Amino acid sequence: MERIHSVLSVSISEFKQNPGKIVEEAGGEPVAVLNHNRPAFYTVSPELMAEIAELYDERQLATLVQSRLKSVKRAVKVNLDDL
Repeated sequence: MERIHSVLSVSISEFKQNPGKIVEEAGGEPVAVLNHNRPAFYTVSPELMAEIAELYDERQLATLVQSRLKSVKRAVKVNLDDL
């Protein structure tokens, strides 16, 4: 059995009839589009996609910061209020 990563799901046939309606009725939640009862893809609202992209960018930046901190020989603590 395959795990579905959303609360909402719809058949691909139903999705093809009116994709805009499916996204609108989901109210910003992701929707799993199923083909033969297995997830074929997920659809999300533009607002949720923007949130996902922002979280991804933040994670990439955090990874970069951590890797650069490892290469620093001596770190100095700074209080931003003192700057």
